[in-house]
Amino acid sequence: MQKYMPCLKGILGFIALTFVLSCKEDHKPITVSPEDYHASVDRVVEVMIHDIFSPPVASRIFAYPNIAAYEIVALNNEHYRSLAGQLPELTPIPEPEANTPLNYRLAALIAHIDISKTLIFSESRLEVVRDSLYHAWDSINPGEFEASRTYGLRVAEHIKSWMNTDNYKQTRTMPKYTVDYDAPGKWIPTPPAYMDGIEPHWDKIRPFSLDSASQFRPVPPPAFSMEEGSQFYKEVREVYDVTNQITEEGDETEEVAIARFWDCNPYVSVTRGHLMFATKKITPGAHWIGICKIACRKSGTDFDKTVHAYTKTSMGIADGFISCWDEKYRSNLIRPETVINKYFDEDWKPILQTPPFPEYTSGHSVVSGAASTILTSIFGDNFTFDDDTEIPFGLPVRSFTSFNRAAEEAAASRLYGGIHYRAAIDVGLKQGRDLGQHLVSKLKMEKREKDVASN
Repeated sequence: MQKYMPCLKGILGFIALTFVLSCKEDHKPITVSPEDYHASVDRVVEVMIHDIFSPPVASRIFAYPNIAAYEIVALNNEHYRSLAGQLPELTPIPEPEANTPLNYRLAALIAHIDISKTLIFSESRLEVVRDSLYHAWDSINPGEFEASRTYGLRVAEHIKSWMNTDNYKQTRTMPKYTVDYDAPGKWIPTPPAYMDGIEPHWDKIRPFSLDSASQFRPVPPPAFSMEEGSQFYKEVREVYDVTNQITEEGDETEEVAIARFWDCNPYVSVTRGHLMFATKKITPGAHWIGICKIACRKSGTDFDKTVHAYTKTSMGIADGFISCWDEKYRSNLIRPETVINKYFDEDWKPILQTPPFPEYTSGHSVVSGAASTILTSIFGDNFTFDDDTEIPFGLPVRSFTSFNRAAEEAAASRLYGGIHYRAAIDVGLKQGRDLGQHLVSKLKMEKREKDVASN
């Protein structure tokens, strides 16, 4: 029997080695790529379009899931700094358990999906995708998946607890905006749906980088006056003359194409006979999130930098809406459509449908100014890109030589569309750029090389 022992030991050793190798082959590490994160963001956008969220609320839906993912990334990447202590009331996320096969990128993606699901209406649409991903990850490496899911959901709960203190829930029960139809120059609902003013209490939402909603309060708009020669009259006349000029030729002009490209109005109502229904589009914030994706792909960012770019951009967009809405319901300025129909031409219609909230400042201008400034801080100036964000809505690609040029076109589109005066556009763009620069300067998200070397 002893003469067979070396042979038997060899066979057993071979079997053991084969088992180990087969286990390694069966349970290879789970790979999470930047495209996986882009896909997660895209799925959320699709559900948001279906659910028809207002632009301010949509900006909140982008920000919190990205922050959760970023905090996990920052915990594992020495080049990034946690936002805990930098954002109001945000405390450090829980530490992962020791000696677990944790995949930080997978945990970050799981946290993003979980918080996104919490913030939308049609949760089942995201759950179907989530469950499919869970099954795929579990089949690749059940131990790594379970450890990553457990930690990702722990972090998600931590961020949700913080998120739920931002005053959003309280604003859901606050009264609707009361319209004063007898006050000259004040906003009133516009056709065709004559909707109530949306989110009149959005200035009460806790900002991310701002000290208060009014920190970048702009100069007041020109005083309402229909006397010829007054600044307000000139601006109304400009809207009327420009829109008539760019539509009188019959064929769609470049200005009309620009207006339609940057429309991004989720509240467009279409009337057919006795029926009225909404056409579904992305919000202006979603358009800039799409541009963030384009920039990440073009520059080949890795997973961690992709999350960083989305997070920084989405916080700027969210603060932009808080700042803009603070001014909208303070100045409460009447829309061009209302003024032009009353004083110039009762049959005139804007090229774009007027959104249901006061005019000053332009939300597109503020958000575009903020997002473009932040994206420039990440990817540099003179970053050329082809914007294909609107292809799903039947609009062609537009090309830009920089984020700032895209922001300027987005702002100008509101004049071409007939829904904003010049002051709201110019002042709004500055408001957004100032806000974006403030966020870039205040939030220290990237560590300098010497800081990393000293750790």
